[in-house]
Amino acid sequence: MKRWLGLAMWAMAAAAAPAASPSVARQMGGAVADVVERVMPAVVVVRTEAVQVHLARDPFWGRLYRIPERLAGQGSGAIIRKEGYVLTSHHVVKDAQQIEVALPDGTKFSAKVVGRDPVTDLAVLKIEKAGSRAFPVIEPGDSDKMRVGEFVIAIGSPFSLNSSVTLGIISQKGRAVGLLPYEDFIQTDASINPGNSGGPLVDMDGRLAGINAVIQTASPYAQGNIGIGFAVPANLALRVADELIAHGRIDRPWLGIQMRDREQETEAAPRPGRHGRTAAAPRGVEVVEVIERAPADKAGLQVGDLILRVADQPVTSTHAVQGMVWKFRTGEAIPIEVSRAGQIKVFKVVTERMPELTREQAEE
Repeated sequence: MKRWLGLAMWAMAAAAAPAASPSVARQMGGAVADVVERVMPAVVVVRTEAVQVHLARDPFWGRLYRIPERLAGQGSGAIIRKEGYVLTSHHVVKDAQQIEVALPDGTKFSAKVVGRDPVTDLAVLKIEKAGSRAFPVIEPGDSDKMRVGEFVIAIGSPFSLNSSVTLGIISQKGRAVGLLPYEDFIQTDASINPGNSGGPLVDMDGRLAGINAVIQTASPYAQGNIGIGFAVPANLALRVADELIAHGRIDRPWLGIQMRDREQETEAAPRPGRHGRTAAAPRGVEVVEVIERAPADKAGLQVGDLILRVADQPVTSTHAVQGMVWKFRTGEAIPIEVSRAGQIKVFKVVTERMPELTREQAEE
């Protein structure tokens, strides 16, 4: 009897499943539409103009003359303060001589660059001549708490198609793809294309998850999305934006070392470990250069030291060391644990402001 009752209940559930599916789809679609309606007023189009001059030679007289070329560009941005501060990508406004911000309702304003950070490919604009108007603002999210697999929505203006929306998931976090001096990208399969740069990636609560930055393409000659896009995490982007608004530049803490990753050694010979125990040679980050009179040099770090922990957090890559250091402010002391000749040592490195990169170094 119990067996037949169980089969009957299973049959009823199976029969009800197809009818429930459309309802679930409508609920999901409605949730996405609600988020878009809430966020869209704070998403803008960023249009730029620049004049680039080319030199040409008169074929008859041999004289040089200048040919001006007008260059136009377009990207996206998110309003992060009601006074009209817009967060976007640095490469969207790089070399721009005129900048225009267009709201979803078609209203247009001129804008100026408040500050830019090529290291993270971020820039902040200020809308001009808006009087006392209060602009709609995107709600900040906590990108550190977001999980791989969560739904996210990308909003922007790809290929000049204003206010376009795509849906995807967080494919991975902490990606470094070798395009910027510092990278901690959120990878997403939400479709991101040229023109999306600088626009927001938001979670299902309508909060900022990241600023869309770059895409992976099928080849160097292709522009279309293949399901791999990258966004600067909201926590990093908003921290950079706050500093650019307050100071017009970024004061990054600096150790003054060059590093390289080192995998765990496999030889059988044990080495002394922490607390007197023996262990295989640890995996860490090797110091390959210490700049003279830099903070690390003053603290006593040496070439050949293997960095194991920064602020008591284990690190296994140069990216991890850099990320931990940049969580501190200039002038703060950072405890750094290293392995030197089989012994564990801890140094307190008082950071200094990172020297300014040349334009070429920052944009390599």
